Amino acid sequence: MPFNPLLQKLHPYPFERMSALTKDIKPNPAYRHISLGIGEPKHPAPKLVEDALTGSLKTLAAYPATAGLPALREACAGWVQRRYGLALDAATQFLPVNGSREALFALAQTVIDPSVTPTPVVVSPNPFYQIYEGAALLAGADTAFANSDPKRNFANDWGQIDAATWARTQLVYVCSPGNPTGAVMPLSEWKMLFELSDRYGFVIASDECYSEIYFREEAPLGGLEAAAQLGRTDYRNLIILTSLSKRSNVPGMRSGFVAGDAAIIKKFLLYRTYHGSAMNPMVQMASIAAWNDEAHVVANREQYRAKFAQVMPVLTPQLDVALPDASFYLWAAVPKHIHGGDDIAFALDLLAQYNVTVLPGSLLARQAHGVNPGAGRFRMALVAETAECLEAAHRIASFVQSFA
Repeated sequence: MPFNPLLQKLHPYPFERMSALTKDIKPNPAYRHISLGIGEPKHPAPKLVEDALTGSLKTLAAYPATAGLPALREACAGWVQRRYGLALDAATQFLPVNGSREALFALAQTVIDPSVTPTPVVVSPNPFYQIYEGAALLAGADTAFANSDPKRNFANDWGQIDAATWARTQLVYVCSPGNPTGAVMPLSEWKMLFELSDRYGFVIASDECYSEIYFREEAPLGGLEAAAQLGRTDYRNLIILTSLSKRSNVPGMRSGFVAGDAAIIKKFLLYRTYHGSAMNPMVQMASIAAWNDEAHVVANREQYRAKFAQVMPVLTPQLDVALPDASFYLWAAVPKHIHGGDDIAFALDLLAQYNVTVLPGSLLARQAHGVNPGAGRFRMALVAETAECLEAAHRIASFVQSFA
């Protein structure tokens, strides 16, 4: 039967690869299983969001508009105003989306022109959220990667991309705060990317779904904020994507928004109208409640801060790991004396002996510029309640100590 030949280019998803690697492992039955593998928030959803959702059943009687309710776009614009001090047009510079994941994918299908020669390129960080790569490949583009540099707080080395590749680039994904590193892009890095965008004409898609989980007093710099600070108030060739999943602990709602360059938003709306991606009206009403309330976000952030404050003293004596700028991940180095620093062997042995799942870093990255920048590291998602994360941390510490 016929099918899209580009599907053959897709790589197995990291969790699919991890499942295959662990299928024959029988974890130590003395321990109950704790997963730090998937970045799925486990804190309770806010009651105000649940109430708005259940109180909107009558909205199901009509088809929702792809552009979303004006009240929802205004709530998103109001949040941007409060968070970043920026006044964007709710009617032309915002679109609600069914979570940032689907929008990250769909945006590539909107902006990539696969008919050009040579083949267009999509550039992304490395390690990276795997949707970036899948979106690029299914849009008919090639991929290129900027490796993170552990010597520079895991900043992306955009200098690894040569001029010939930049000339073919139509889209650049950035992730700040980053997954899996938790690094936040500084203004200097944004300035460099904007200058490259002006020179070569590519779109920047800024994935900012972790922006509200941070550990320092100053909130992370966002893409729109960086553009405004650099005088780019038309937000040309810039789209930011964010979500309620992490901010408000509602991953099952699949709700977020995109904002930025009005010309791109207009084309994205056209694509989405045909794609059939209008947001459920109940979810729209619940999203309005979430974006209009900050108290639950502050409480959620404090819960993560308290959790990391307990977990870090357990892990830091045993591992090369530091508190991230933001996000709920820890990006740790595998000690060289344990399986030669092999992240996959480390993760499989930890699961077998202590029944804790972590994600090997090499599964989150690609070989680029001679190295896999995720190799020798592993990601811990501290999404469960504090007691469970703390127990997992003690088990990981014991595991590392057993090799001393």
